[in-house]
Amino acid sequence: MTVYPIVFAQGSFMHKDKLNYPFEERGLQFGDGVYEVIRIYQGKYYLLNEHIDRLYRSLSEIKLSFPYDRKDFIHTLEELLKKNEMKTDGKVYLQVTRGSAPRDHVFPDNITPNVYAYLEPAKRNVELMKHGVPVITMPDIRWSHCHIKSLNLLPNLMAKQEAKEQGCFEAILHKDGTVTECSASNVYFVKNGKIYTHPATNAILHGCVRLAVERFADELGIPFIEEAYLVGDIKDADEVFLSSSTNEITPIINVDGHTIHDGSSGPITKQIQHAYAVDAGIEPVSRPMQEQ
Repeated sequence: MTVYPIVFAQGSFMHKDKLNYPFEERGLQFGDGVYEVIRIYQGKYYLLNEHIDRLYRSLSEIKLSFPYDRKDFIHTLEELLKKNEMKTDGKVYLQVTRGSAPRDHVFPDNITPNVYAYLEPAKRNVELMKHGVPVITMPDIRWSHCHIKSLNLLPNLMAKQEAKEQGCFEAILHKDGTVTECSASNVYFVKNGKIYTHPATNAILHGCVRLAVERFADELGIPFIEEAYLVGDIKDADEVFLSSSTNEITPIINVDGHTIHDGSSGPITKQIQHAYAVDAGIEPVSRPMQEQ
């Protein structure tokens, strides 16, 4: 993995090769922690405040006391960019665990959280965003607190791997036929000019790009409807797309071998893609139909 040389860990900046933790680390042994992945465009964070808000919500949900206030931690992340002289597209991975202590299911007393963050180059998947991706559907076997961005991702990994083995990009997850989200992204379908997606309950991760999609839809006058829907609704959609920090707005053109509409990115997906590009200050993947 290629990462920038300077990382933030244990309260200071250091070279990545010097990063280490004690053997008994609760993130490693229990997945006792949370994380965020924040997109960077030309050396600037995108949706930084939304990600930091979610980080603090996740920390609160698992009763993990964070040693940094919001302003100081944002400053730390900005310093990480400066120290690495990062000017290109990439992402930051940041992780907070409860800390290092003798292994015990009960939370240790007087423990210092382990916090680290590193930068990684990340090109935009422009071709996928232009032409779309195939996906599969799978049962959602995750726990009931998916709104917490925790380190416990094994069910997500299994779903993503199954998608890869079937030659697909993602897996749309469902509970008894009711769609929740994808293994690593939120999912939406368009029908009769309206965008539908699962409500922001504990059953899904409240994506930061998902928040932006809702905002874009409101600005464009496109109805954004949060309600439960079925796998069959996805397959009968006019358009389907996913959103995530690393894949922006990506059309889904095939579900379980079934082609969505005509197998190309639809007009509303393109409008949302264009709104994203304008908001992020980046080159548009495509332009709305009226501008073509």
